Amino acid sequence: MSAPRLSSTPLPGIGVRYDLTTRDSRRLSVVAHRDGHRTVSAYRRDDPDACDLSVRLTTEEAATLIDALMPAHHTPNLLSTTDLGLVAERIELPGSSHWNGRLLGESRIRTDTGASVVAVLRRAEAIPSPTPAFRLAGGDTLIVIGTREGVEAAAAILGRE
Repeated sequence: MSAPRLSSTPLPGIGVRYDLTTRDSRRLSVVAHRDGHRTVSAYRRDDPDACDLSVRLTTEEAATLIDALMPAHHTPNLLSTTDLGLVAERIELPGSSHWNGRLLGESRIRTDTGASVVAVLRRAEAIPSPTPAFRLAGGDTLIVIGTREGVEAAAAILGRE
């Protein structure tokens, strides 16, 4: 048996797809839609391209399923953004982005959307609390937190070409 494997694939304009291959070679996927919904799909063992089941979950249903999958002793002091009306999202900056080489402050994300860039992931490094003088680079993944509308507006700004 091989170890479980998880991979993620950005789906521009939709969200992110996470694929899990279990120890017994079963394939599951979750599409995390930008609107907060999740689509959970299970694929056939004999044909990993054939979907056996696909279920679309609301944000609340997905949170309930996550709670059911988590051990009872999970850390209660972690920020649960959905309970507060906030969302956190990873937004990847393409290499061809308009913002490649520009300062974070030039994007006016916080001013125009109310959402905050709380960290930037660059290669194997995490840069917490980037300042407005932080220079963006293609391939950066920005961790953005705010209301659903604010995060979507930030994603639209960052998607500008």
